[in-house]
Amino acid sequence: MPLHGARAAALLAWVNSTNVCSEPLHELSQLRDCSVFIRIINRMLRSEDGESALEQPLPQRISFICGFLQKHCKQKSALESLIPAQQLLEGEELALAKVAVLLLYHTSMSCRSPADWSEFDYKTQVELAAILRFVLDNEESLSENLDMFLQRKAPPSSSGSSSEEHSPLLPFPQKREVRFLELQKIASSSSSSSSTNNVLPGTPSSPMGDIMQTPQFQLRRLKKQLAAERENRDELEVELAENRKLITEKDAQITLMQQRIDRLALLNEKHAADQLEPKEMEELREKNESLLVRLHEALRQCQDLKTEKGQMDRKISQLSEENGDLSFKLREIGSHLVQLQEALNELSEEHNAALAQSQEKQGQLETELRGALQDKKCSEEKIEILQGKISLLEDQLAKLGECSSQKGEVLGDVLKLEELKQEVSALTSKGAELQATVLRLEEEKQQQEAALQSQRGLFEEEKQQLGSLVTGLQNSLSESHRHREELEQELREREAGS
Repeated sequence: MPLHGARAAALLAWVNSTNVCSEPLHELSQLRDCSVFIRIINRMLRSEDGESALEQPLPQRISFICGFLQKHCKQKSALESLIPAQQLLEGEELALAKVAVLLLYHTSMSCRSPADWSEFDYKTQVELAAILRFVLDNEESLSENLDMFLQRKAPPSSSGSSSEEHSPLLPFPQKREVRFLELQKIASSSSSSSSTNNVLPGTPSSPMGDIMQTPQFQLRRLKKQLAAERENRDELEVELAENRKLITEKDAQITLMQQRIDRLALLNEKHAADQLEPKEMEELREKNESLLVRLHEALRQCQDLKTEKGQMDRKISQLSEENGDLSFKLREIGSHLVQLQEALNELSEEHNAALAQSQEKQGQLETELRGALQDKKCSEEKIEILQGKISLLEDQLAKLGECSSQKGEVLGDVLKLEELKQEVSALTSKGAELQATVLRLEEEKQQQEAALQSQRGLFEEEKQQLGSLVTGLQNSLSESHRHREELEQELREREAGS
């Protein structure tokens, strides 16, 4: 089955946006040597670990890529079934597209911000957002569903977050104001730890920006950052254990050297008592001084190591405490995001009910307006017909009035004429009433449309404020992550200096 054309084109556009290719790619088959994937990985890791892999044959390149995905992506146990190495060796476009999907997902989780997607056109952003949404909703079953998603249009998702993304949202003005104050109170405990300068205004008006601001995406990114923090802490603990082992070995060496010095001192005293020859005494003295120098050097190194060990112990304690704070903050933020999501879903339901009610009311007004206009038109036509009859009868009466023999007929025509005038008067009055009804219905319709427009504006404003709260929570964790990196850099510098 061929690949979904729009999604394949969107993936190629993203690959080209990484600027690792000398020339833009036009087909997925141009990725079959896997060198572009390796350069993208190097760009994400900010290292050149994959440069040596670029000089290796294709099987070694594929092993490097699979190793990266195995380490950094969530699909660990199912990776082999998700992307069989044999399919990559054969250059199958479906396998190449799946690698691009995983790298796109990892990049968006790691380093891309919503503003970075503005270089793509709206259609490409829609497809990239659909790919990210699919991976988020199907992380545990990608090996079963990703093939069909990339080969044809995926069935509509049943998750609440998907319906949230595409359904129009229109809030109630009075209830929403109170509820948003409650949401601000919910998020205040986490957002207060970050400075106000870190809170970004509003959500970006683009498909990729919108999906990256959803609570589901933000929570997944926070979990990924916390996992990286834990991995860094584990590495530091391993390094600390190695340093402790080195200190223990140094202590053992110092003890051994001290014992040797003590033995030499005893021998020196014994030889002095036996009045050894000056030459032997000189040799013993030189050896003793050499051992003392080595002992002092070893003692100094041991002291330095103990000092460094104390510093690293304090750093590890501090990092462990910060990691605990991060874990607590993540759970708290996750709970808040769930509450925000539930509140947003409630607003969506209220909006849908209000929209349906407003549309029904507007339909009734339009129906009444059309009926009133039709009645008005019919009345105007009747009035024109009756006025024509009145004019004709008046002409006839003027002619008949000249003949006295026809007075009976003239009297009848006059009565007939009076009835027509009364009917015209009644129709004119009814027309005025219809005109007033038409004006009232048109005014009600305009008021209804103005209310709907006002509600849409209020909801969009509140949606942006909710996005600002989520962004504030994200910045809070990012600040903690930056501080952690500074501590790690300081430890690395100390290690390099020693």
